[in-house]
Amino acid sequence: MTPLRAVKGMNDVLPDEVGRWQRVERAYARSMALHGFREVRTPYVEPTALFVRAIGEVTDIVEKEMYSFDHRGEALTLRPEGTASAARAYIEHAVHGREPVTRWWYTGPMFRAERPQRGRYRQFFQVGAEIFGDEGPGCDAEMIDMLVGFLNELAVPGIEVVVNTLGGPSTREQYRAALVAHLTPKAESLSADSQRRLGTNPLRILDSKSESDKAAVSDAPTLHDFLGAGDREHFERLRAALDALGTPYSVDPRLVRGLDYYTRTLFEIRGAHDKLGAGSTLVGGGRYDGMVAALGGPSVPAIGFAAGLERLLIASDLTEATNTVDALVAPLGAGATTAGLVLARDLRRAGVRCEIDTRGGSLKSQLRRANTLGARIVVILGDSELAENVVQVKDLAAHTQDRVGRDDVVRAVALRLADDTARMVAPAASREPA
Repeated sequence: MTPLRAVKGMNDVLPDEVGRWQRVERAYARSMALHGFREVRTPYVEPTALFVRAIGEVTDIVEKEMYSFDHRGEALTLRPEGTASAARAYIEHAVHGREPVTRWWYTGPMFRAERPQRGRYRQFFQVGAEIFGDEGPGCDAEMIDMLVGFLNELAVPGIEVVVNTLGGPSTREQYRAALVAHLTPKAESLSADSQRRLGTNPLRILDSKSESDKAAVSDAPTLHDFLGAGDREHFERLRAALDALGTPYSVDPRLVRGLDYYTRTLFEIRGAHDKLGAGSTLVGGGRYDGMVAALGGPSVPAIGFAAGLERLLIASDLTEATNTVDALVAPLGAGATTAGLVLARDLRRAGVRCEIDTRGGSLKSQLRRANTLGARIVVILGDSELAENVVQVKDLAAHTQDRVGRDDVVRAVALRLADDTARMVAPAASREPA
């Protein structure tokens, strides 16, 4: 029988890899808490109409990438991103009526039917956050600076911040018309995708990787040429706040992203170019002041971002300790196994990560197991130890082995693991229990 395999683009994360994932997730949760964000958890399945209305009907995500299905006459979709779900929850639970400003963060799997490639999968994990109720630009700058600090904590090399403004809806419409007028005479030179986008979503052509498309837009007008006074002031205040925070950045007037909901502030944070090459964008976000109202809620300004966990893990230079447990209980003989189970439980209650080998193997095989697990301590007990109510505590790091009274063993092991200075109290382990 042919073995079953995971669906293409939906990968297993094995225990050897999970430690780095958890380290990134802990760092992210800590950063969010420091900045006053609270965690929100939304369903993996949402009404298809939510993403069509929020993201835009002519975006690549809605047109090509969503996993949608009919369930008893209801059109449903596995969520392809987190912002629309957060906005839906914000409206549905009338959060605006209880809080003038809402700061939410989230993490979890998203789903897009795109071509799998390095750091991009069909089921991928995102971290993200949203701020509802603050029109910025102070909170925009704070969010960008917070993300730079988070990426620095992950030891991501070569961090670069790129910012732009899309202005408001009227600015965008004026620029859209100007861009179409510029590109229409060059339509035949555009890629097939961009020819289609010219009539539906021309701003996405600015983000095309096609060389012919890049040539066609090289002399196109920029959106900054159409900014109104209010939009221009908002962007200048954003830049002033970033300058005050000491957050390095550059301005790219052609920066766009693949979602229709963005207004005004737009940003990307890139890094680890040697590892990710041209696809070095790690975080993308921006302001979407019209989404809440477009989804049936009140007129509430908002800004958010998202980052793919898999890409952060590729970019990060962080390592994770390879040890699975701190101690291995090694019983020698059937009688010792029962006593070893009790001892292992007592060690865990004291906060010691512990495994017990109940297979009844030799001491040599159990020491090999301890090395595989990265355990520092091996607690050995056999028939003679049971008779004398003691155990042998073998410290693999210090290359020592001591007889310890059964009533003292939990304290002795915990002290050895506490820090390097715990070795100074090791002689106490040879005393009889009080």
